[in-house]
Amino acid sequence: MSLITLGINHKTAPLELRERLAFTPQSLPEALSSLKKLSHIEEASILSTCNRTELYCVTSEDNDQKIIEWFSNFHGLDTDLIREHLYVHAHEATIRHAMEVASGLDSMVLGEPQIAGQMKDAYALANEHGTIGQLLGKLYQRAFAVSKQVRTDTDIGSSPVSVAFAAVSLAKQIFGDLKQTTVLLVGAGETIELATRHLHSQGVGNIIIANRSVERAQKLAGEFNGQAISLQHIGEHLHRSDIVISSTASPLPIIGKGTVERALKQRKHQPIFMVDLAVPRDIEPEVSELDDIYLYSVDDLQSVIEENMENRQQAAQQASEIIDVQVQHFLQWQRSLGSVDVIAQIRQSTQEISNEVLRKAKKQLAAGQSAEEALDFLAHTLTNKFLHQPSTKLRQASQEDRDDILNIAQDLFLNVDVNSDSDKKQ
Repeated sequence: MSLITLGINHKTAPLELRERLAFTPQSLPEALSSLKKLSHIEEASILSTCNRTELYCVTSEDNDQKIIEWFSNFHGLDTDLIREHLYVHAHEATIRHAMEVASGLDSMVLGEPQIAGQMKDAYALANEHGTIGQLLGKLYQRAFAVSKQVRTDTDIGSSPVSVAFAAVSLAKQIFGDLKQTTVLLVGAGETIELATRHLHSQGVGNIIIANRSVERAQKLAGEFNGQAISLQHIGEHLHRSDIVISSTASPLPIIGKGTVERALKQRKHQPIFMVDLAVPRDIEPEVSELDDIYLYSVDDLQSVIEENMENRQQAAQQASEIIDVQVQHFLQWQRSLGSVDVIAQIRQSTQEISNEVLRKAKKQLAAGQSAEEALDFLAHTLTNKFLHQPSTKLRQASQEDRDDILNIAQDLFLNVDVNSDSDKKQ
């Protein structure tokens, strides 16, 4: 079995393509089931965020073409359209990539912590739908452990940089003092929660949170003395908003050009700063064509977030060294799996021999032979039966000058501690 990762991210594909290849929460169960049905796929999981869509699979053959075709067909796109934007990692590279992603080393914002939570969600969903087995399960668990170690042992998270933080920083540059501003936040997930906390720490005047679940919006708004509304009521409050930050999982835009035009008219064309952190986008791209609108996407924030990266570069190098070690540990664990079946087979074979010889020894006792004679028979017969096949193979190895086999045999059969407790399972 071999691990493989296939995907696109902010480095390899433009936002427009990432939108078209993203999986919505509603489509993920169907996608997992469909992907797992490919003939050579043994295990599968899907990680889909605003900056990346990745398929993690365990395969029985080295064939990424079938996965690429499935990926493009599921989204109704031509394979040639996406091929040049894809990256494919095989086995060891997949292990390293998963650990780097979980640790934030492959994120638009180096070291950002949100991706670890998103990976946990991807793992939980695949586990819930039965598409994860031993190998992928171990990979995810090891990636989570590495992520925790990186954040504990390095300064990768010391500088407060994230997409949400970058959005708030840009808003502060535009408005200066945020105390007189009203902010509309669309969504109530982790990114919006983080943005709300940053805004609150900057003393923003008024906070409005819109979400499909008003109850969830009320819970978040209550922490910051804000107002909660439903998505359907955005149009009624948009004219009050100086800043709009949106991040939902909606497959279609929530804020259209017409809605923004009406809000601008009510505001007498006072500018609105809008940040769309969602993939697919929550705000129609045509909104950027309007005067007095400053619309930024996740890609537009790249220049902003680069300013706080210097402190994280050295930490990233330390994190890479940690990952180097953990990749080797994972490979050692996987190689050890090959011995498990062999050990089980050896135990079963020797147990069968022991049971048969023991049966004959008991039969001798029942026939009136002394216990000493029965024990001698038991010890002598077990020794001969256990060593017959190894002895034959060792003589053959000697004739063929296979010193490697002879050396291994010495390690296996010599210097055995006769006083060890053989009843304990190793």
